[in-house]
Amino acid sequence: MAERACVKRLQKEYRALCKEPVPHIVARPSPNDILEWHYVLEGSEGTPFAGGYYHGKIKFPPDYPYKPPGISMITPNGRFATQKRICLSMSDFHPETWNPMWSVASILTGLLSFMMDNSPTTGSISTTVADKQHLAQMSLAYNCKSAIFRKMFPEYVNKYNQQQAAEQMNSERSSSGKDDGGTATALTLRNGGKNEVQGRGEIKAIDVRNRRGSKKYPFWLLVLLASMFGLVMALPLLQP
Repeated sequence: MAERACVKRLQKEYRALCKEPVPHIVARPSPNDILEWHYVLEGSEGTPFAGGYYHGKIKFPPDYPYKPPGISMITPNGRFATQKRICLSMSDFHPETWNPMWSVASILTGLLSFMMDNSPTTGSISTTVADKQHLAQMSLAYNCKSAIFRKMFPEYVNKYNQQQAAEQMNSERSSSGKDDGGTATALTLRNGGKNEVQGRGEIKAIDVRNRRGSKKYPFWLLVLLASMFGLVMALPLLQP
């Protein structure tokens, strides 16, 4: 059972976090146990963890702040093993370096900073940048499967639902655009084919007319026809 001083200290720290939130960090005590806190670290831009949301847990001893807490991570992240205590100067691995002046805010700020580093420690793992990026993209979906996460961090659940709705809308728009484009292309091809056939027919007809109109006859034939025409016209005059 938590000592009275411990409870008062944790309550004070929670009020301070609510009043002045720490960037990229959200932390709250469990509704049923003030010694168990849950946190979410948001991956920093320009790192393999960008876009990631990492859920973890802090277990405080009953005589906190005189003894350090245990820290673990729940969300697969590529930096720390899940469900295992992490060795930090501010964790229960090193009680000799613990400072009672440290708070939940300073503990998680240190954890986030150490997460962005590559220094090995107890509880850390080695993965590629691509692995970390993939886990970052999948982190929110993974977290939302957890009942405790959904209960303690409803704002992140809403964020996930909004992302899913936006992705579905974009997918539907993309599919609709492809269908319309395909239909338009087919109509263009069909109409273009008809126009092309009609155009060729018109060109052919004009060409035939031009050929007929521009047909030439031999000069001697023209002279013969003119002579015969003149003879026919002169016949009445030659009769007595």
